Amino acid sequence: MRFLLDDEQREFARALDTMLTAADTPRAARAWAAGDHAPGLALWSRLAGAGVFALAVPEAHEGLGPLPVELTVAFTEAGRHAVPGPLVETVAAAALLGRLTEDDGGDGQEAAAWLPRIASGKATVSLSVPALTGPYALDADVADAVLVVEDDTVRLAAAGGPVQPSADPVRRLARPGTAGTVLAGGPRVAAARAYATEVAALATAAQCLGLGRALLDRTVAYVRRRTQFGVPVGSFQAVKHRLADTLIALEFARPLLYAAALALADRGTAPHEIAAAKVTAGEAAHAAARTALQLHGAIGYTEELDLSLWIRKARPLRDAWGTPAACRARVLAP
Repeated sequence: MRFLLDDEQREFARALDTMLTAADTPRAARAWAAGDHAPGLALWSRLAGAGVFALAVPEAHEGLGPLPVELTVAFTEAGRHAVPGPLVETVAAAALLGRLTEDDGGDGQEAAAWLPRIASGKATVSLSVPALTGPYALDADVADAVLVVEDDTVRLAAAGGPVQPSADPVRRLARPGTAGTVLAGGPRVAAARAYATEVAALATAAQCLGLGRALLDRTVAYVRRRTQFGVPVGSFQAVKHRLADTLIALEFARPLLYAAALALADRGTAPHEIAAAKVTAGEAAHAAARTALQLHGAIGYTEELDLSLWIRKARPLRDAWGTPAACRARVLAP
């Protein structure tokens, strides 16, 4: 299968790349890790203005979507630029609430009220599915809402406990409170949860692809500048092979990612395709981080280097919304 973005989708990607390059996302990410959310929220508003969050919100609720392919394009750029915040969780929450409001049974008005706010960027939402994500919610300390999906219930919870340490300091984790308003319940929650977790896995896979490309591009630029024995280290055969392997892994993940997005758009569900894309993109990004760290040498270990913002995301994103083992099991499931 050969997949090519159309002109409008490519222009969307270029516009996001230009906007995020000018926004100095490393500075916003460092501020976010330190608990200063203002630069990150300003960036959030710009993404909302570009229509990123509206892509996951149904048109009936002032959104543009659902548009999985365009969402994949947007999250690839978000990963490439290391944008901080619960972006994945917010669009997954929009997917969850959108499905719940399709057949609300008369009790979905409060859930539906969040969708226009998500589409416009006026609300940041974190989503916790303890059976899949564990007991924590990403960036719950800054989110306007924390949705917890347990069994057949969707609950609006408070942030709860303090921020916990994370392998990636930009990914701030906290336990949601145990109390809260029940937004929806019953058998329909299971179907909505399944769809939301697929959207979350797809968006995370897209972030992984963008992250891996950013790591590769920065590493290629570095080995061209760095010299040893009077020549650029990028001219060494072993370095070329390592970079080629990284590029091949990322390029292999790309068609799987867009095939999964197309399948989700066509059928409304694509568990096998999304699992394949997630494990492939996640492993490729993790390998790209290892390559970047090794080829940068000792400087790659320093937090002062912006490269660390990308390196420290690779493993958490690889495991978020479906570990490699869980994704492989899903691919092989009947």
